[in-house]
Parts: sequence; C-alpha cells; structure tokens
Amino acid sequence: MLPIVGQPSPERADAARNRRALLAAAQTILTERGIDALSMDRVAARAGVGVGTVYRRFGDRAGLALALLDDTELRFQAAFLSGPPPLGPGAPPVARIRAFLHAYVDRLETEAELHAFADTKSPTARHRSGAYRTARAHLVALLSMADPTADVNYLADALLAALGAGLFLHQRQELGFDAARVKAGLDHLLIAVTEPRCGSGLTL
Repeated sequence: MLPIVGQPSPERADAARNRRALLAAAQTILTERGIDALSMDRVAARAGVGVGTVYRRFGDRAGLALALLDDTELRFQAAFLSGPPPLGPGAPPVARIRAFLHAYVDRLETEAELHAFADTKSPTARHRSGAYRTARAHLVALLSMADPTADVNYLADALLAALGAGLFLHQRQELGFDAARVKAGLDHLLIAVTEPRCGSGLTL
C-alpha cells in the first residue's frame, strides 16, 4: 500500500537500503525489457538475492509495482497538498481540481502500464491503496468547498474513475486519443459536475 505524505516511515536504515536495491533492480528490468518482463524471479536475480526475499518484501508482482510507484506518488502528493497553485493551495477549488486532473493525466502518460499492472492485484486494489485514499480525500475536500450540498463522496470517485489506468490505455492505444483530448474531456466532465450548482469558472 502506498504511503501518505506526512506519515513516518517505519523502516530501519538497513531495511530501507535493501528495499531501494530491490526497487532499483526492478526499475532496471522495466527500463530494459518493459512491464511484461517484470517478475519476482528476475528482480531477485538482478539484485543477487533469493526470490523469497522479494516475495517477503512485496508480497506479489502487483505489490512490487505499487512500490515502484511510491516515489512519483509522494512527489505528486506533495505538489497537490502543499505545492504552488493552481495544483497546490491558493487557487479556487474547481481550478485546483482541474489542475489535479491534468497532472494525473501527465503521470499516466509515462506510468499507465505500471498503474494498470498494480491494479491487477484485485478488482478493488486501486481503491484500497493509500494513493487512492489520499487523492479521494483531496477531491472530497475541494468539491466540498465548491459546493457543500453536493454528494462529494460520489463525485470524487466518479472523477477518479475517469483516471483509471485501464481506461487511459484504451483511450490512448485503441481510440487514438492524445493527452490533450483526454484533458479536454476531463474539463467537460468537471464542468458537468460543478457548474450546474456553483459555476465552475472554467473556460474551455
């Protein structure tokens, strides 16, 4: 499960070093051979450890993929929780939601296959992850500021559903959408869920 910004790490220094070494081995495999080549056996061989060590650390291949996403996830969280506006504090709530959606698309441009791989752990793996819960809480807070009378819990899930890695890969690879088209579609979706009640203030 991905950590949430601000939580202390429980790892000892030696455990953290071992974890980084395993993740470096996994990242090398991804860079050289792609997501399909990522396996616990290959990571163990690359890192020079027994495969049991990799399983004890990450549980399974989906857990390994989630761990690989940790670094970029923590940077993303820092940006939308405390970075400069419009993604961070200081902009109107709907503008911040729009910036969040666009920044998420930018992540998927380079990480969608890894996200999709991590999501195969179970049908609800994505929704139970720390990353999803943090993003959801962020959107709930912003939607509440935009319109306290809306069903913000449902709307937060609806917006995040549009950012699922599987859907993004389908749009990019099967439908031929580019990132700009995906972002434009998200803008329309955001207006649809905010403007009828509060006025989004967005201009397409």
